[in-house]
Amino acid sequence: MTNDMPEAPSPPPAATRRIPIAIGAVLIGAVIGFAGFYGVGGLRRAAGGDPACRPAIALAQKLAPLAHGEVAALTMATTPLKLPDLAFDDADGKPRKLSDWRGRTVLVNLWATWCVPCRREMPALDALQAKLGGPDFEVVAVNIDTRDPDKPKNFLKEANLTRLGYFTDQKAKVFQDLKSIGKALGMPTSVLVDRNGCEIANIAGPAEWASDDAIKLISAAVKPTAAGL
Repeated sequence: MTNDMPEAPSPPPAATRRIPIAIGAVLIGAVIGFAGFYGVGGLRRAAGGDPACRPAIALAQKLAPLAHGEVAALTMATTPLKLPDLAFDDADGKPRKLSDWRGRTVLVNLWATWCVPCRREMPALDALQAKLGGPDFEVVAVNIDTRDPDKPKNFLKEANLTRLGYFTDQKAKVFQDLKSIGKALGMPTSVLVDRNGCEIANIAGPAEWASDDAIKLISAAVKPTAAGL
């Protein structure tokens, strides 16, 4: 049995060759246009992260062997990243930003009273601040309760957590800002930040911050030379 349907005429060889050439030209033009819009430097930054944060990556690599035991869940930074300039309020209602802590190593922590793991973690954060807090390091724990502003204050008071400064963002924008760069997947969330506002490490979930493992790692992050790094 034969097929009586007429065969479609084949495109001329020259036309066939022109198709991939035309597609290639469009792709090349798109790349050139993208580079022209963002600049070559922008493309390099997108590929390799923020050059100003490369020292933080070098430090993260040196700290990696210390991320074990109670802080084994820490994820060390591998791409240079400067955190957004997170905005929140202090205990007096005055606006604060993460950049206010430039020059100090910071452990940024997001917590809420409705988050059971957060509440359990707070005493360890308070103890970490008592142990290492000072001109070179601070735990910046930002509460993101969106209702009843007195509730988190009362929680800290009743738990006798007096070492931590009180910071709050009742709109929870700090969580969204960190989520937008992939650094907030749940609660609690903590990010270890260097003196220039660059990520060293992050953790999704609680950690025993008062443990010897945590104290040793944070101390080395604050003063790497003293730790032999």
